[in-house]
Amino acid sequence: MQNQAQARPEFRLGWKTLLASMLGVMCGASPIPYNTIGFFMGPLNAEFGWSFRDISLGVTIFGVLAALLAPAFGAMADRFGVRPVALWSLFAFGIAFGAFAFTPANLAGYYALWAVVGLVGIGSTPVTWSRAVNLWFFRNRGLALGLTLVGTSLAAIILPPLTSWAITNHGWRHAFAIVALLPLLVALPVGIALFREPRPEERPVELTADTSGGTLTGLTLREALRGFRFHLLLVSILLVTFAYGGAHIHFPEMLKGHGLGDSAPVVMSGLGLSILAGRLITGALLDRIWAPAVTFPVLCMPVISCMLLAGDSLSLEGAFLAAFMLGFAAGAETDLIAYLAGRYFGMAHYGKIYGMLYVPFGIAAAVSPAAYGWVRDSTGSYDPMLTAAAVLFVAGASLLLGLGRYPDFRSLPRTGA
Repeated sequence: MQNQAQARPEFRLGWKTLLASMLGVMCGASPIPYNTIGFFMGPLNAEFGWSFRDISLGVTIFGVLAALLAPAFGAMADRFGVRPVALWSLFAFGIAFGAFAFTPANLAGYYALWAVVGLVGIGSTPVTWSRAVNLWFFRNRGLALGLTLVGTSLAAIILPPLTSWAITNHGWRHAFAIVALLPLLVALPVGIALFREPRPEERPVELTADTSGGTLTGLTLREALRGFRFHLLLVSILLVTFAYGGAHIHFPEMLKGHGLGDSAPVVMSGLGLSILAGRLITGALLDRIWAPAVTFPVLCMPVISCMLLAGDSLSLEGAFLAAFMLGFAAGAETDLIAYLAGRYFGMAHYGKIYGMLYVPFGIAAAVSPAAYGWVRDSTGSYDPMLTAAAVLFVAGASLLLGLGRYPDFRSLPRTGA
């Protein structure tokens, strides 16, 4: 069995699904709303007179609702297969996001559109795509997941200029429709052609209870919830995501506070590139080194960012360093959820378990920007929040050290719910 596992060419067998997953992540409901809403705020404010707070609340509604539905979509992927769940959700997300072209002149209608995006879009996020990648890859899983989530980095590079161009040349309503073409005309056709789970005989032998690959191994959701590892991972995700989410969104304003507002675009581009580097480098290391040993120093890197940004003065070089540290850790963290869910809980009920772990991630990412803004409004400075964030980064990273060795589920096949 060991020789068979070593000889199995994972990238040659799974590259089609890997490519489709990368594009699915890039064009899905995870990066598109967060990378475009900032460009629509000004036009929406100008046309309807809505406050920036009220406009931003739409994304919060989407994020919280999608996070709460993640376990249900994960369970559907486990039961019906990931292909129909991911592709139908991608299609529905594209239609729902394009519907913003018909935004009515009242906030209730605007919020209802965001609620629909949350209801249908979560299946187009890494909750589904990562399941298929985990089923194709074992020895190179960290790198494969890193490549999959490069999709969010590509979205961060492509979406801002595309959205800005579309609004300038075609107006904000048509711009929503243009952005919606990415899931409908780019990711969906590729997914239909290339995306699938491996057949039983194509699976890595480490994932199954027999050499035919017929029975996936791992814990049930109930068993995972009874164990300490699930709760360590859940709390770690909550702490690190809450610390990071608002820092990313408010980073340009922090730079303005240090007199570096004119440099914000180029610094933010550097942050995007560091996210990309974090995903690929950390993913490759996860395949060779015990994951918590890799992620502890990486997730502590933003402490330096918090110290730099909270200081009285910040040079341009310091701003780039802060952006690099923050982005590199963010790239590592999103890979980590999918990787650790597969390694510590197995693949038999991966969708349900990953979906449950996505809940704190999604909620913290949706709430954190409001918390940063509240602290800034209340105190006139981001410094208290940055100090708290530094503590949260260290605490979240430290919890992962208690996960222990990776379990071996090959002798424990599961067929229950």
